[in-house]
Amino acid sequence: MKKIVKVLALILSVSMLFVLAACGGNEGKETKPTDAPKADAKDIKIGIIHITSTQDTSGYTYAHHKGFMEMVKNLGLTEDNYVIKDSIADTDVKATKQALQELVDADCDIIFATSYNYMDPVSEFAEKYPDVIFSHCSGYKSNGKNFNNYFGRIYEARYLSGIAAGLKAKELNNPLLGYVAAMDSTNSEVTGGIDAFALGAQSVYPEAKVKVKVTGSWYDPEGETAAAKALIDAGCCVIAQHCDTDGPQTTAQANNVFGCGYNSDMTEVAPKAHLCAPVWNWGAYYTDAVKKVIDGTWTATNYYEGMKAGLIDLSPLNDSIVAAGTKEAIDTAKAQIIDGSLIVFHSGIVKADGTVIDHDLTDAEITGQINYYLQGVELL
Repeated sequence: MKKIVKVLALILSVSMLFVLAACGGNEGKETKPTDAPKADAKDIKIGIIHITSTQDTSGYTYAHHKGFMEMVKNLGLTEDNYVIKDSIADTDVKATKQALQELVDADCDIIFATSYNYMDPVSEFAEKYPDVIFSHCSGYKSNGKNFNNYFGRIYEARYLSGIAAGLKAKELNNPLLGYVAAMDSTNSEVTGGIDAFALGAQSVYPEAKVKVKVTGSWYDPEGETAAAKALIDAGCCVIAQHCDTDGPQTTAQANNVFGCGYNSDMTEVAPKAHLCAPVWNWGAYYTDAVKKVIDGTWTATNYYEGMKAGLIDLSPLNDSIVAAGTKEAIDTAKAQIIDGSLIVFHSGIVKADGTVIDHDLTDAEITGQINYYLQGVELL
């Protein structure tokens, strides 16, 4: 299939403006095309790269693949419309570039790259292939033309999971919570989630403290399990996580403590331990992005939404083990986050070093400048 923007280039009589608009704008400015011709949905070709297998039954790639296939169904597409490259380690630059090249060579109109460390290769390919749209999950790079970034306010759901963890810890009369973190405090995505979790827990159990164990990898099944065990051995009664597998939750169950997972509902693998999980509804973004490509209205605008847009949520509570009053507390907080009356990173919160933050954090600060733990959070 010919790229949409190639089609536009052939229609010179229409105007070169359409070419620029389909790539997201001119000279880095994002402009919205008003008369861009539409593409035939049956001819669209979509590529996607995953860090682990689409056969996973929980976790990061599972959530993305579920959302991607939801998009396929929503738009009435078939397997002829997409190419999936999975189990591409985001630390393997050569493999990442090979996968990207294969998707370009397959004539994909838009390519989604779902893991943080794909960012630099995607940025390189976006410059090399200006007729292809590249959309990268997490990270921070984009070019305002044919390369954008998509992520969301997952910290909102982490705050809610903190409430569930805090109330359970309070019920157990144990203020120590554990957190398995893929990256250290220099990574704002991970650190912001930890801080939001702590704020949620402390909102219902002020004495709550969060101990953090860093694995140094987005995907490390053995390391994640070992980190969870170390936190349990340190006395933590609830294990939360920002890592890709369900290892921390199965480890929590094996050691008779509780947990909050991530990316997908992990209750099935740890029914006696898993309280709830911040989850992604990636279908909301994939459907929106591909529909805009089909309609000819895609721009390189970065996408950053939250619970209000349906991109993120909290999985159903495990009613058999959550503390009394958890549903009511979470329902109230969720409604307040959506209507804007509860700001997670609000003026007055205190860093671990005692510094008071004197303003509500902006999206830019949340996504790129939270490189500190808040009061009550410390490394194990």
